[in-house]
This record gives sequence, structure tokens and C-alpha cells, in this order.
Amino acid sequence: MLNKIIHDALMIWVTIEPIGTVVLFAALASGLSARERRKIATRAIAYSAIVLLGAILIGQILLAAMNIQLISLQIAGGIILFLFGLQMIFGRAATTFSQSEAGHDIAVFPLAIPSIVGPEAIMVVILLTDNYLYSVATQAITAGIMLGVLAVTYLLMLLAEHLLRIIGKNGAAILERIMGIILATLSVDLVIDAFWTLPKP
Repeated sequence: MLNKIIHDALMIWVTIEPIGTVVLFAALASGLSARERRKIATRAIAYSAIVLLGAILIGQILLAAMNIQLISLQIAGGIILFLFGLQMIFGRAATTFSQSEAGHDIAVFPLAIPSIVGPEAIMVVILLTDNYLYSVATQAITAGIMLGVLAVTYLLMLLAEHLLRIIGKNGAAILERIMGIILATLSVDLVIDAFWTLPKP
């Protein structure tokens, strides 16, 4: 159980990728008051939690309705996560979504989606709460880990300016690349585990 908790925490952390979100949030919220920044951060985390909890509750049901086997998602997800990890390793500018669309709430776009909750995070929470592999209690623990990572992301967003003064943008870029290496490694494990579970001829 401890191994799964550590594994789940790492997978969720590197796909939600709080450091990249902090850099983006600092760019978007510069010039706003502390109260406005807190409101935006609160809404972004709330929207993210709703999307990810929804993925945990109904994601596998939707896959079953479309006749998509979870092992197929595991293999496809592992490949996509590997590519996402490579993006992080070789540099994915945090300012890609630094300009929100006119009339849109930046807490929704680009903070909640796609910065905090990208397709990789949705795939990971579905895979880590497989109904056929894990009990309801184990799935609840994984959901708790996910909410814990979101809570840490929220705190880091509130401290964004102070953190960036301490580590600087270069420090944030280094951390992002380290997380990318971890994600690439874990994604390869996902694909290998999927192939091991395939029925033998």
C-alpha cells in the first residue's frame, strides 16, 4: 500500500505539475491585489478538483460505454505521458497560455485547464483508480492524494511571487525538467506493466 501511495503521489504530482502552474499564475496575476489573486487561485483549484473527481467517478464508465479497454488507455496514456515528459525535459514555456482569451475567466482557462488539469492528469487519475484492480477504499486514498496535491498547488499559487524570488525562473525551469525525467520514467513503467498484463498467446 505504501508503494502505491508513493507511486500515485509522484504520478499525480508530475502530471498536475504545480511548479509550471505557479510560474503561469505569477505571470497572469501580476498587478492584481492579494485578494484578487486568492480568489482566482481558489476558483482554479475548485474547478480542477471537480474535473478530476468527475474523471475518477465516471471516467471508467464512459470508457466502458465506448468499448475502450482500460489497458488500451494505459498503453496510449503511457505514450502520451512520455511525450509530455519530453516536453517538460526539453522546455515547455510556462508563458504558452500567458494571454487568456477575451471575456474568459483565467481561473478556468488557462489555469484550471490546461495548466492544472491537462489530458495527462485526467488519464492518470482514471488509470490509478481502476475499478477492476483497486478497492473503493484504495480509490478513495488515491482521490485523497489528488486533492492533497491540489491543496499544495493552491498554497504554492498563493506564495508564487515569494517562491519565484527565491528560486528564480531558472530554478523553476530546472525543477520542471527534473519532473519531466520522473514522468518519462513512470510512463515507461505504465506501458511495460500493460504489456505484462496482456493475455499470452
